[in-house]
Amino acid sequence: MTGSGDKEKKEVDIFRDTPVRLLGYTNEVGESFRSQMHVKWVWASYVVASAYVVADTIDKSWKAYAKPAKGSATRGTTVTHTAIDTLLWQGLASVIVPGFTINRLCALTQFVMKTGFKSAPPGVMRWAPTVIGLGAIPFIVKPIDHSVDWVLDRTVRPKLSGIRNDSVKS
Repeated sequence: MTGSGDKEKKEVDIFRDTPVRLLGYTNEVGESFRSQMHVKWVWASYVVASAYVVADTIDKSWKAYAKPAKGSATRGTTVTHTAIDTLLWQGLASVIVPGFTINRLCALTQFVMKTGFKSAPPGVMRWAPTVIGLGAIPFIVKPIDHSVDWVLDRTVRPKLSGIRNDSVKS
């Protein structure tokens, strides 16, 4: 029987297990504020989120490089597969799918406000898409993460022979 002191400590993934993960959602905040600010600030939010994706890809690739290759996979193959998996997962789960979701939700809110609530005060008309977009972010994160895992587990990951399915955590 092993004591609690013998348990392996789980490594904290700074890009997935800490508030740094929120940088991946910068573009959703930008999309929420699209009706409030110049489009260059929305694009800047995508730059921040994309930098987060690249940083996590580099981090996971570096960690894969530091480990010895397993089985018949070469270190280069393992690193490449890890980089592809991380880049795809983060790109889809942190930037593309949630950015599109919040963009469409805010556009729908704006449409509904203009067509169904014409008598609403101007402040409500202006801020409703932003408030609804920001409010939706916490509710879309886990479903999108799990959906992206599901899709990658059934498409790309089986093709990446040297990578385990748990190498990218959601």
